[in-house]
Amino acid sequence: MSDLPYLAAAGLQSVGTPTLWGVTIVAVLALLVLDFLVTRRPHEVSMREALGWSAFYIALPLAFGAWVWYRFGSKQGVEYLTGYLVEKSLSVDNLFVFMLLLAAFAVPAVLAQRVLLFGIAGALVLRAVFIALGAAALQTLDFAFLIFAIILIVTAAKLLRDALSGHEQEVDINNMRSVRLLRRFMPVTEEYHGTKMIVRIGGRRTLTPLALVVVALLATDIVFAVDSVPAVYGITEDPYLVFATNAFALLGLRALYFVLHAALSRLVHLSYGLAIILAFIGLKLGLHWAHGIWSGVPEIPTLASLGVIIGVLVIVTLTSLRATSKAGGGEKEVVVERH
Repeated sequence: MSDLPYLAAAGLQSVGTPTLWGVTIVAVLALLVLDFLVTRRPHEVSMREALGWSAFYIALPLAFGAWVWYRFGSKQGVEYLTGYLVEKSLSVDNLFVFMLLLAAFAVPAVLAQRVLLFGIAGALVLRAVFIALGAAALQTLDFAFLIFAIILIVTAAKLLRDALSGHEQEVDINNMRSVRLLRRFMPVTEEYHGTKMIVRIGGRRTLTPLALVVVALLATDIVFAVDSVPAVYGITEDPYLVFATNAFALLGLRALYFVLHAALSRLVHLSYGLAIILAFIGLKLGLHWAHGIWSGVPEIPTLASLGVIIGVLVIVTLTSLRATSKAGGGEKEVVVERH
């Protein structure tokens, strides 16, 4: 199992043969098509439907992780499972931002899952681009790990600063650059027109609010990719495993959104946990870079990383639930400005 194939595009050691890459990409596209078919008829998502799809999208990556463990060995299995847990944790925070955007744009409940699916599809494309760029950077730049470490530590510091200051996340759609840019080129209707993004009004092509919210989601996807891709490269240097963890973490977000919609606002300490996790992975990357310069610098084993990440997530979840229970079920305040 130690004679792993190499990724031709980047020269990094990888379990991803061309055949495995091809099968995985086809499978991801097939799952996206399936989701689009499910959301073709706009409808409000019941809890039963959301739970069913969430169970499917949790069982699928876990089964894949078991296969990776069996086929390639425990090292790759632990790396995949740890990377998946990191990406899933970050995706929960992403869902809170999605919730803010859907509220800011007053997205009808029957269109919510279609909007989320567009955002997820865009995120998959952007993650694939960032993963390829990351692989190329790791192959050609000796200090790429240090750059990734700095990105994660700076992000962790920002999350911690906002959490300590009680900074409330705000969404003012009229100040969003993507929205302002679109409005310069095309008029926008005040009402939604089903799943249509462009309609003709008075013989003129006009954008609907659905187009604006989809573009806003794609703009936030770029920010998320900058954080999440370096984070998972801190767990594994295998581009195939990086892609697989990102794909599986994103594919289940549509259903998970409806399952966690009420619970998200109770995870008041999630930002602290994510700050600790990102800073920890940044430290891991920095030590890995230093180890390449001087072998005397210790490295953090992936199995130890898995233990730290699970421990942090369990602690912040329990403390969040306890804090909101004491406050009488208090929730994060969401500030939405519409004009």
